[in-house]
Amino acid sequence: MKNAEQAFPIYKVEHDSILSMQGELSIAFDIQLPELFTLSNDEYLAFHQTWVKAIKLLPKNSIFHKQDWFVETAYQATFGDKTFLSHASEKFFNERPYLAHHSLIILTKRPENYRQVTSATSSLLRKRLTPAESTDAELFRNFNDSAGQFKRVMEDSGLVKMRRLSDDELAGTLVSPGVLEQYCFLLGRDDEPELKDIHLADGIRIGDNSCQLYTLAEAEYLPAMCGPRITYDQYSTDKTKFSTGFASPVGALLDCNHIYNQYIFIEDGAKTIKKLEAKKLRLQSLSAYSRENAIGRDATQDYLHEAISQQRLPVKAHFNIMAWTDDVKKLKDIKNKVSSALAQLDAQPKQETDGAPQIWWSGLPGNSGNFPVNDTFDTFVEQAACFFNLETNYRSSLSPCGIRLGDRLSGKPLHVDLSDEPMKNGITTNRNKFILGPSGSGKSFFTNHLLRSYYEQGAHIVLVDVGHSYEGLCEFVGGYYFTYSEDSPISFNPFYVGEGDTLDTEKRESIKAMILALWKKEDEGVQRSEYIAISDALFHYYEQLKSFACFDTFYEFLKGPFYDTMKQSKVKDQHFDIDNLLFVLRPYYKGGEYDYLLNATENLDLLHRRFIVFELDNIKDHPILFPVVTLIIMETFVSKMRKLPKETRKMILIEEAWKAIAREGMAEYIKYLFKTVRKYFGEALVVTQDIEDIISSPVVKQAIINNSDCKILLDQRKYQNDFPKIQQLLGITDKETALIMSMNRANDERYKYKEVFISLNGQLSRVYRTEVSREEYWTYTTESAEKAKVKKYKAKYGDIRKAIAVIVQEEQLTN
Repeated sequence: MKNAEQAFPIYKVEHDSILSMQGELSIAFDIQLPELFTLSNDEYLAFHQTWVKAIKLLPKNSIFHKQDWFVETAYQATFGDKTFLSHASEKFFNERPYLAHHSLIILTKRPENYRQVTSATSSLLRKRLTPAESTDAELFRNFNDSAGQFKRVMEDSGLVKMRRLSDDELAGTLVSPGVLEQYCFLLGRDDEPELKDIHLADGIRIGDNSCQLYTLAEAEYLPAMCGPRITYDQYSTDKTKFSTGFASPVGALLDCNHIYNQYIFIEDGAKTIKKLEAKKLRLQSLSAYSRENAIGRDATQDYLHEAISQQRLPVKAHFNIMAWTDDVKKLKDIKNKVSSALAQLDAQPKQETDGAPQIWWSGLPGNSGNFPVNDTFDTFVEQAACFFNLETNYRSSLSPCGIRLGDRLSGKPLHVDLSDEPMKNGITTNRNKFILGPSGSGKSFFTNHLLRSYYEQGAHIVLVDVGHSYEGLCEFVGGYYFTYSEDSPISFNPFYVGEGDTLDTEKRESIKAMILALWKKEDEGVQRSEYIAISDALFHYYEQLKSFACFDTFYEFLKGPFYDTMKQSKVKDQHFDIDNLLFVLRPYYKGGEYDYLLNATENLDLLHRRFIVFELDNIKDHPILFPVVTLIIMETFVSKMRKLPKETRKMILIEEAWKAIAREGMAEYIKYLFKTVRKYFGEALVVTQDIEDIISSPVVKQAIINNSDCKILLDQRKYQNDFPKIQQLLGITDKETALIMSMNRANDERYKYKEVFISLNGQLSRVYRTEVSREEYWTYTTESAEKAKVKKYKAKYGDIRKAIAVIVQEEQLTN
């Protein structure tokens, strides 16, 4: 047994650098990689070229070491002061397992006359350690400059962010382990420092963890072909090929605790070529005795030819996967997973046993100079870079605004900002959203989830619905639900002026527009004299008003004092026919067919109500009611837009009703709304399910799609053959098409969810899970039988939250 202190190869950590016992200087970076499943084929190629350019900047006798950690972790819920549904969501996701990932890059500069290490001369086997040479200030400055250039080239690609690790992050503190301690004892970044025994005699054991090491160290075990990307079959279709990084199968897609080490050793290129020339001549002389020697000679000849003719940088490379578990029974399962992952790369798995301790030891950050050279192979930097892990997990937004969605691979909950952060970062120019999903794709479910999230974050929401999709959510949040039935017809009061509110110009104009819409048909012109007369009538009505403002009192004013004034003024009928006006408006006065419509005495304060649903299913084809109702809806939202404080978010969502609204001459209003809502911290959302509706409607095409930077699509598999039309209309790229067609193709059978595609102006595209707790499910459900059950339980228990809690509890008891 050897004391770790005697064998430890790191001499000192200072100036944010690591100095080894052999005089090797190392600088470490934390690198933030692109998110998994988000790069296009061209981006993979560009990223690969960036790695090659950056590595070529490193000086000779330097080592590039990339270390990717994938650690099994469980989501830890934070309950605190949360609403009923947010608390249920936290409880639902608590302890959800996922693979946490972080990536390090360690750049090491060896002394000029370093001594090569083999498995037999590793520092792990030496009795005493002494530095080969001391470092000087000039060497430190030069290497710092090289590391800075490397970082600049990588970050200029726009695909990664790098941060140099500080002394505390390298060496650790009393309360948090540094990268050296993390590697030695397999500790997570958030773990507390802990000492563990390390056993290397019979395999590698660190504390309770048994480790297995798999290497790609010999050319004969490598894949015949490599590239920056491979096709991920699970998400591909016969028409779309879904790309992922070449090494992703041994990265985020390998579902077990593991560290993926990637090494490139940059030596003196001229010396390497000279050695290979000598090797070629030696093989030439022996080629007559063995076909293997002849093949080796030809391979060496090809390598030298490519190195010289194409100015390739010859390097040595090594890649290994160290997987571990604290359950010995799972070792066989881990072996199968790693072997399968390597097989996906077309590489031959090799489990390292005899040389495993030395390879593990040299994986310690700053100790790559101690790597056994006999476990490396000759290659070019272009080929070696193909084996880098290029991607990481989805990241949560830090913005207070957003919606909870799930990581595509594990279902870990993520906070995703679709409104403010993209605008702040210049990705989008507005907050409008266009949602497309066929029937049964989970469209209404996702939209309910989105609206509930924004409501809890303080937004004012106006919904125009056809189909009762938001009845449950409206009841849950205590909103206003306007719907029409014979027993309880829809009613408003556009004349009402709330307490603290004023009758401003905008309010007057909206009432005038409504009166003129009731009086005149769409194809009838309005004379200026008629407009002025209505305006004058409204002014005097409010001036003399002493009772409750509603249509009835306004009509009585028209046929009383105002009628007398008009007759006394001898206004001619061709300028303003007040008798015709009174006749046409008569059905809306008490005793008339529509006397309920404009005389509401309840639900009057729409300005300050934060959740309002207008359900138009029963009147969408009504020639009289529908135009009036749509006018009132628009007036309600415009009033919120202009009167509520600027820091208050305003949302209007128009479900399938937009078709009817556009048909009734409201197209210009929709155009106006989509173009101006952003100026008032607002967002307009349109939801549709039929591709033909989009293609055939110029309103959607011009106003809605062009002014919606956020496009949300749900399962489009039934439109797979017609999708090129949608792609062209929405301006969707080939990369996004592959993402859209990959939805719900390889869902985790353990969980119930549907996937959703979100594109932010074509610049950021992701597929997420829409996975919610059972409490949220019962709140959002649009199934009639389930909605009836919620209503029944609410009637029984008197509160919808209590009703949902009981339903969920009963479910858990029966399962």
